[in-house]
Amino acid sequence: MSIMSLQNKSIPAHVAIIMDGNGRWAQQEGHERTYGHQHALTAVREAISCAAESGVRYLTLYAFSTENWNRPKEEVDLLMSLFVQAMHNELDELNASHVRLLITGRIEDLPEDCQQTMRHAMEVTANNKGLTVILALSYSGRAELTDMTRNIARLVASGKLTPEEITTNTICQNLYLPEVPDPDILIRTGGDTRVSNFLLWEIAYTELFFLPILWPDFRKKDLLEVIDQYQNRERRFGKTSAQVSKK
Repeated sequence: MSIMSLQNKSIPAHVAIIMDGNGRWAQQEGHERTYGHQHALTAVREAISCAAESGVRYLTLYAFSTENWNRPKEEVDLLMSLFVQAMHNELDELNASHVRLLITGRIEDLPEDCQQTMRHAMEVTANNKGLTVILALSYSGRAELTDMTRNIARLVASGKLTPEEITTNTICQNLYLPEVPDPDILIRTGGDTRVSNFLLWEIAYTELFFLPILWPDFRKKDLLEVIDQYQNRERRFGKTSAQVSKK
């Protein structure tokens, strides 16, 4: 599978990935779970590079969920440190590759140094016109929907909006990143077949792919194979096959 073989068909605008399996990969290698997190960056680089070369416009990576705060403190602390270290190490390359960085989630819950690092990276890359990489940090779909509901409730309470005026577009405009299109593809590595509270509103019509490989083993070829499969799926969005074929 090559990138050239994909170009004659529809390229997904937005790919989202649940990066699962770091801990199990480390244990298979005879190490502590944290070893897997430390060796996941190669897979991240491969995903970003492949997405950019393929013409994907948005790549969302589920890096840390609101539920992950319940993990052992030493693992959480290491992850926060790795996020900061990785961003310091990768920012120049991302910027040189015209990658724009966005964060989705409750960024205010992150440690101060992590917040500052992420905000700085977003500022530095804000004007880049290439691939947009979205890191989901302290994110969950239910938290996003809760925050969206609060925002709309405030609009109603202030008299700026009536309940009758609330539409699906109102909801979309009050999500964390309203300017980002819904994912065309959601990939989960690690073998589990669930979405784990990720982009619950946005994946209503997303094509789902569950891969058996663990995240540290993910490479460009894996993303290319998923895109190839996606290009051979029929996306009907509630219509019939006959209606879709007329387009």
